[in-house]
Amino acid sequence: MRGFVPPDPETSVSQTHFAVVHAPHRRRRRFPAALITLAEGPEEAVRLAQQDADRHAAEVLGPSKSSEGQFLYYLVRWLEEA
Repeated sequence: MRGFVPPDPETSVSQTHFAVVHAPHRRRRRFPAALITLAEGPEEAVRLAQQDADRHAAEVLGPSKSSEGQFLYYLVRWLEEA
């Protein structure tokens, strides 16, 4: 994927997760960990996202530590919220 370092296949530091992203728009491709709520699966992520207009269900990769010391999650894909 473009925009981030791929995960190391020999470790499990960064993994894909289903999550709810708290963001007013879906334009960004990376998010601070404080804006992410991990979910058990895609159905739970969609259900939790429907509780607030600024929350969106997604599949994310992370956490990854930025050069500034923040933990980030990278967008893999948005999930349908219908």
